[in-house]
Amino acid sequence: MKIKLIYDSMCDIPEEINNKEFVEMIPLTINIDGKEYKDGIDFTKEEFYNILNNSNSLPKTSQVTYIDFKEKFEKYTKEGYDVICITGSSKASGTYQSANLAKADVEGNIYIFDSLFLSLGSGQYVIKASHLIEEGNLNASEIIQELENMVIYHFVLKLRASVNLLFVPFTLEYLKQSGRLPSVVSFVGNMLSIKPICSMQDGKNKIVSKVRGTKQIASKLVDMILELNNGQLEDKIVTIGYGSNEVDFKKLQEEVSKRINAKKVYITRGGSCICSHTGPEILAISSSY
Repeated sequence: MKIKLIYDSMCDIPEEINNKEFVEMIPLTINIDGKEYKDGIDFTKEEFYNILNNSNSLPKTSQVTYIDFKEKFEKYTKEGYDVICITGSSKASGTYQSANLAKADVEGNIYIFDSLFLSLGSGQYVIKASHLIEEGNLNASEIIQELENMVIYHFVLKLRASVNLLFVPFTLEYLKQSGRLPSVVSFVGNMLSIKPICSMQDGKNKIVSKVRGTKQIASKLVDMILELNNGQLEDKIVTIGYGSNEVDFKKLQEEVSKRINAKKVYITRGGSCICSHTGPEILAISSSY
């Protein structure tokens, strides 16, 4: 049973997952100051943070194209693979639709999964799929069913979410410029040093809480992820992430180490897709079954 796991660059995953031979990232395009870059191909995350800090305008992201998906799907199906493709939220990008259009024009077993998340949230589904592939007990169709069951568990049965994501941008300027935050809210937030704690609901970003200043962000994120899981994370996968703000991340890492006992804790960095809208300084935490 040969399975290829493809994900788009709206999904932020740890390097140890990305480096597995059956996993491959397909990049969105980032336009900065009139120049186009393939996300994660033309620059590292650290290089992107530097580009972002020196940019004169807000970056723009473009979805993965039909052609990009079609070439990948054809390549791997011809090599005898079943293909699992996990995308960032269809409500944030047309990438999911591009993947489905390409699938319709390629022969072979291709399965497209809309995570309805971004960044560490969609990354949790990539991590879950990679673990299931390595276990070797399920075929591609059955793995997709396992991912779908995680969604059904939350949205249909109305139980606690299988995947949770919380993130805090350290500046409101990017959200304001992109129209995702009213100017007056941004002005008051910056003036009072209020940081929004964001999540995703029904595939879209939503502010779920606020914190004053930066010193309490790490402890507040841990408080909230514990609350979302009824204090029980022993059987969960936790991923923590950051952007260019390594010092702030150390505080989150310490809080997680002291207060969270999870099945596995992964670390990753915010990619250009998420940081184009939040800025390079960000802290995030996610959990999944």
